[in-house]
Amino acid sequence: MPDEKAKREYQANLQLITCIVQRGKADDVVKAALKTGASAATIYFARGTGIRERLGLLRIVISPEKEVIEMVVSNEKADAVFDAMIEAGKLDLPGMGFIYMTSVNKALMYTEPSPKTDAAQDSKK
Repeated sequence: MPDEKAKREYQANLQLITCIVQRGKADDVVKAALKTGASAATIYFARGTGIRERLGLLRIVISPEKEVIEMVVSNEKADAVFDAMIEAGKLDLPGMGFIYMTSVNKALMYTEPSPKTDAAQDSKK
């Protein structure tokens, strides 16, 4: 059971940035995002299909193994982080990856209650 003194602080005005890159390329993209103001990233492996066959006609070899990067950032930082990720991953070149941003309506993250909050609540009792 959660601690009764734990405080739920819902957050809004956030963006989820999702970026799909070739396997082994995520570290540079994440480093650029963190330098630009993102606080954390989740990276996981995936397998892609479809575009690899079409880009083969252009003599670009696309591996099916991918890394997916997800991060939630504030609206204020979202455009700068997004652009930094594009630059670091060279995502404006054919076959380098895909990136998109979606709005986050509501988010929750556990935060420890501050001593001031506890004292204020105790004085109200």
